[in-house]
Amino acid sequence: MPAIDAARFLGRLAALAEIGRDDKGRLTRLAASEADRAGRDVVAGWMREAGLDVRVDRIGNLIGLWDPAGTGSRPVMMGSHLDTVIDAGAYDGCTGVLAGLAVIEALRHAGRIPPRPLALAAFTNEEGVRYAPDMLGSLVYAGGLPVEAALATVGIDGTVLGEELARIGYAGPEAPGFLHPHSYVELHVEQGPVLERDGIAVGAVEDLQGISWQEVTIEGAANHAGTTPMSLRRDAGVAAALLVAWLRERARAGNGRSVATVGRLRLEPDAINVIPARAVLTVDLRDPDAGRLADFEADLAERLDALAREEDVTVTVRRLARFAPVTFDAGIVRAIEAAARARGLSVRRMTSGAGHDAQMMARLCPAAMIFVPSVGGISHNPAERTEEADLVAGAEVLRDVVMGLSGV
Repeated sequence: MPAIDAARFLGRLAALAEIGRDDKGRLTRLAASEADRAGRDVVAGWMREAGLDVRVDRIGNLIGLWDPAGTGSRPVMMGSHLDTVIDAGAYDGCTGVLAGLAVIEALRHAGRIPPRPLALAAFTNEEGVRYAPDMLGSLVYAGGLPVEAALATVGIDGTVLGEELARIGYAGPEAPGFLHPHSYVELHVEQGPVLERDGIAVGAVEDLQGISWQEVTIEGAANHAGTTPMSLRRDAGVAAALLVAWLRERARAGNGRSVATVGRLRLEPDAINVIPARAVLTVDLRDPDAGRLADFEADLAERLDALAREEDVTVTVRRLARFAPVTFDAGIVRAIEAAARARGLSVRRMTSGAGHDAQMMARLCPAAMIFVPSVGGISHNPAERTEEADLVAGAEVLRDVVMGLSGV
C-alpha cells in the first residue's frame, strides 16, 4: 500500500498555520487577502513540486491535476479550502487540501499510475467571512451562481471580490467547472464533539444540514434614555433581544436537530444614553431535514411580523444565503466505512452540522466526506486541534477510498 508521508503532511499543516498570523499570534487568512495570497502561493508551489498541472479559474479556485496515464478522463477530485475565519485554528479546510496532496504524492512515490486522473482543489471563500455566501468558490464551480455575479460581490470591508482576486494574482483564466469530476471526496476535521465523545476514529458523512442565512433590520426610534417612559419607547434593541431569545427557544423545540445562531448584532446609534433606533442582526438557521428547516423559516417570518406589531417597530429581512440539505453518495459513504474498518478503525455514519465545499460538489458528481475527531469539539477557535494520529488515519482512509474510485 502506498504510504502517506506523515511527517511531511503534518509539517505542511504546521507551516501553513503560520501564514496569516498577526503580531499577537492570531491566525487570519480571509478570502482574497494578502495572507490568502501567501497561503495560496505556498500550496501552489507544493502542488507543482508534486507534479501537478496547476490552474486557477475565474473565481480563484486553485486546481491541481495529476493525469500520469494521459487519459484525459474525468478525475477523482479531493480538496477543501485555505481561507479561515478571524482568529482561527490550524486544521479547518487545510487538512483536506494537504491530505489530498499527500495522497497524490504517496501514489506517485510508489509508482502507482491511476487509470483515472486525480485532482486537488482549494476553493475560494469557503468561510464566507469577508464575502457572502460561504462556499462561494465551490458554488460557482458547481454552476450554482454565475461567475460574474460572484466576482461583483461586495465584502464587509467594501472591497469587490473580483478586484481583490486580480490584486492578489488569483483571477485565473479557466472557466469554473473546467474539470468535471468523476467523484469528489473531502477529508475534514469534524468541528464538533460527536466522534471524540463516542470514542470513534472516523466519521462517514452521509448528509449535511440545510442552511438559511438572513439579515434582519429592526427600525425603532432614538430617544433620551432617561426621559422616555418605558411604555412610550420604540426600542430596536429590545426587539432584537426578544428575537434572540425566541430563536433559542424555537431551536430547542426542533427535535434536537434544529440550531439557530445570531452571530452579528449591531445597535445604532450605539450610545449608552440613547434608546437604539436601529438593530441589524444575522440569523443562521440549520437543520438536516428540509421540511423542518422550511417550517423554522416560516415560524421566524411569523415571529418577526408579531414583533413589529408588539414593539411598534419596522422589520425588514434580506436573504443572504440558502442551501438545501444534502444527501451524499451512498456508494462512497460505504467505501469510507469499509476503508476505515479494513484499517481496524472504528467508524460511524453521521450528519455534518457545518457547511462544506462537498455539498456544492455533490451537485456535479457523487461526493462524500470523511471526518476525524476534533479535540473538545472546538473549531473556528485558536484552540482547534486534532490529534496527529487521527489526522494521519484520516489521510490514509482518504487514500484508500480514492484508490478505489480511481481504479489503482
